[in-house]
Amino acid sequence: MTLAERLESAWYGVGRAPWWTGPLALLYGLLTGLRRVLYRWGVLRSVRLPVPVVVIGNLTAGGTGKTPVTIAIAESLRRRGYTPGVVSRGYGGSQKEPSLLDDSPDPAVVGDEPCLIRASGVAVAVGRDRPAAAKLLIAAGCDVVIADDGLQHYALARDVEICVIDGVRRFGNGRLLPAGPLREPLSRLEQMDFRICNGGAVAPGDTPMQLQGGQVSALVDGQSKPIADFTGQDVHAVAAIGHPQRFFASLRSQGLQVIEHPFPDHHAFVPADLAFNDDRPVLMTEKDAVKCRLFAQPHWWAVPVRAVLPQAFFDELEGRLRRAPTR
Repeated sequence: MTLAERLESAWYGVGRAPWWTGPLALLYGLLTGLRRVLYRWGVLRSVRLPVPVVVIGNLTAGGTGKTPVTIAIAESLRRRGYTPGVVSRGYGGSQKEPSLLDDSPDPAVVGDEPCLIRASGVAVAVGRDRPAAAKLLIAAGCDVVIADDGLQHYALARDVEICVIDGVRRFGNGRLLPAGPLREPLSRLEQMDFRICNGGAVAPGDTPMQLQGGQVSALVDGQSKPIADFTGQDVHAVAAIGHPQRFFASLRSQGLQVIEHPFPDHHAFVPADLAFNDDRPVLMTEKDAVKCRLFAQPHWWAVPVRAVLPQAFFDELEGRLRRAPTR
């Protein structure tokens, strides 16, 4: 078991984190707390854009379903007459300077999640300097900026904060990194405008969300068919996401016999990673599929999902955007 696996087991399981994680968590808390104070006092400056900014993120390390939520919000805003754009750091890519994505972005350059979001039809800009990247969206005609995975990036001022929560694992042992999974203290939740709970038990104040999907799409030619066609079959399941077990569990819940192949989040796939030496179907997340299409085989399939949220959530979100201060 790797150190990362040991720590995650301690965060969400029955074990205890190593003793040395306690002092490091204390130091982490002091440094992140100081950083928040410096932004609050204006020592570190937040850039205020001339359009409303919606920030989506989580309090825990690992995946909670932020990208499907980002896409769902962007699509809802487009239906309501807005022109949203998404800004992302582009984690896993090599792009350093702010860049507006074209119609065929390279995940090795701009990251896998921005490619997936761009494929939904929304404008996307990436860059380590998020305010500079966001300004590219505004110059391209966007009137709302959505910051994907941006809760802890205070250089970009925001009008709405949304925290996405894994409804099954929630906040684990409730401790800060590396003694626990928290990026910020749980008290930070009190400052959020919305808390979205992805599956599991919904706590008071949470907005329920489900990830739904009943189709698969061939990586080679885009052919689509029901995932039920694989019921009872042995399939290779590939996931390089923050919480691969959620993907594996979703396949099992639909009657598939899963052979698990977890990889580190944002893993850069090469053909050898998927050389399983048999003809069993290979199913993977959409986020992983964007990195595998160039060397895909006919029996490789992507499993799209969409975030389903109450209509009342989108109504209130639009109301808050309308009430955002005029710049």
